[in-house]
Amino acid sequence: MNIVGARIDERLVHGQVANLWTPKLQVERIIVLDEAAAKDDIQKSGLRMATPMTTRLSVLPVEVAADHLKKDRYGNQRLFLVAKRPEKFLDLLNQGIKLDMINVGNMSKRDGTTELTKQVNINEEDAKLFKQIADQGVKLIAQVNPSVDAHDFLKLIDEKMK
Repeated sequence: MNIVGARIDERLVHGQVANLWTPKLQVERIIVLDEAAAKDDIQKSGLRMATPMTTRLSVLPVEVAADHLKKDRYGNQRLFLVAKRPEKFLDLLNQGIKLDMINVGNMSKRDGTTELTKQVNINEEDAKLFKQIADQGVKLIAQVNPSVDAHDFLKLIDEKMK
């Protein structure tokens, strides 16, 4: 597996992912982990339009993505995994896929959330999921785009969710 990046961004593929992260990481394939989008041709079409022409796109349920990754279906392609929520990455980890780091990029304000950064708002359940992910040895950072500093995500949770 050649996973060069993993990002939580509820917008999935959009300007920051397509135009900033993909070239910075020299991504050859974006894998969107999203069951609903995988079943929806209109959503998949929109994601394809947002994906750079030189980059391949797979929109898959987590279980299928894990299977493809374990079977080395993508060979030496540089892979960038994107999901809307932390539970998708926890599911992937629980299915035996190793991740070194996850960048938490964008989670909108909802009822009951706390603002950790201008772009990231989480609730208590999200905080528990992130701690479970970190417990599996995954480094969590918050970084909007490659030109700004990354912040230790667990430290942000500890500072702001008291």
